[in-house]
Amino acid sequence: MNKAVPPGVPPSAVALAPLLLFLALFFGAGLYFTAQGEAMGFYQLRAPVAILPALALAAFIAWRRKLKPLETLLKGMGDHNVVLMCLIFLLAGGFVEVSKAIGAVDAIVSLGIGNVHPALLLPALFAVAGFISLSLGTSMGTIAAVAPIALGVSDASGLDRALVLGAVIGGATFGDNLSVISDTAIVASRTQGCSMRDKFRENLKLALPAAVLTLIVLGFVGETAPVQTLEPASPWLVLPYVVVLVLAVLGLDVILVLGIGLVLAGFIGACLADDFGFAAYATHIWDGFESMVEIILLSLLVGGLGALMKATGGLAWLARVIGRFARGHKSRRAGEISIAALSATTDAFTANNTVAIGVPPARAASVLDILACVTQGLLPYGAQILLAASLGAVSPLAIAGKVHYAWLLGAVTISFMLWPARKSSHESSSAVVPAES
Repeated sequence: MNKAVPPGVPPSAVALAPLLLFLALFFGAGLYFTAQGEAMGFYQLRAPVAILPALALAAFIAWRRKLKPLETLLKGMGDHNVVLMCLIFLLAGGFVEVSKAIGAVDAIVSLGIGNVHPALLLPALFAVAGFISLSLGTSMGTIAAVAPIALGVSDASGLDRALVLGAVIGGATFGDNLSVISDTAIVASRTQGCSMRDKFRENLKLALPAAVLTLIVLGFVGETAPVQTLEPASPWLVLPYVVVLVLAVLGLDVILVLGIGLVLAGFIGACLADDFGFAAYATHIWDGFESMVEIILLSLLVGGLGALMKATGGLAWLARVIGRFARGHKSRRAGEISIAALSATTDAFTANNTVAIGVPPARAASVLDILACVTQGLLPYGAQILLAASLGAVSPLAIAGKVHYAWLLGAVTISFMLWPARKSSHESSSAVVPAES
């Protein structure tokens, strides 16, 4: 019996229809208004509004299956991870607004951005985000810590915001995928019965070539404008950024990191910035909170929608279909494709599962981990891109197209999967995890 589905609720493709409806409404409206000449076509129908018909459909499906729609919806919205994301969004928004208000962007310019070769800016942001994510073990915490600095670099250099944020998300995905303390990595290795070291080695074979290619691409795609010379600024103004980065590298909880950064930014603003009293500080924090209202609403509603689809058998249906393919094509390649497909599709539908047939455990864990990270790094409605889009006031779809690392990692992984298999002693010890029905 699949634990993802309550007793008596069979797997069903219909249960996935609500998310497809949401995507059709949101992206359909965005593409339509963009074709009509609207510069902000994807903001004409806001995502939290577009998801309401999908929620209604999901609730109806749950009611028809003798479930309690409201109870399931509220349970999904109140999930620990969803609430944690909302807190991160709030603190990140407040930190960005206060940092801008005290003059941190101008300080970044005056302290040396203008002297850095333009070709090195994007690769440097990718590398910094990758290092912090590797240390922190979370892409969300990394984006919250690095995106404010990246946006300052963007404003100072004239780089496209979507391109800058794409570099940060790519670096965060790279570090999260390789980190031995990442929740995704831990789950992948434990479920497949392999050591973290073996899983890391398999990941490195795929992630390192993709990272090198990404650094090369980022060195050529950025077009910067001459940086305007500004009056000298106090180096103390960039201290909140530095402290946030250092605390993140040390592994402090992201909520504490952003909270400390927010308090420190207010203190420095009160000491150095003109007309920056308590009232102004509180106002800027609130402005930051307001900028995150849309992403918080969407996160809560997506959490509820995911819970409804899971309870009505949608994810179990995915597992069954991909499991049939794996059982019908018993080979290393088919096993890896099954793992990749199940990891990617269930991540898109806000869940996890795996099927491994004829694949060494470390390889299975690696493919499972990588495809989940790739998908999450490219989902326009995923938490990573939504956070970056809200901080930078950029269309999520524009950012998704510029996360070069995720696209390249996906291409490298698929190429390795399709490469002719070589006989290995590991084949005899392959993990066999039957598909759930």
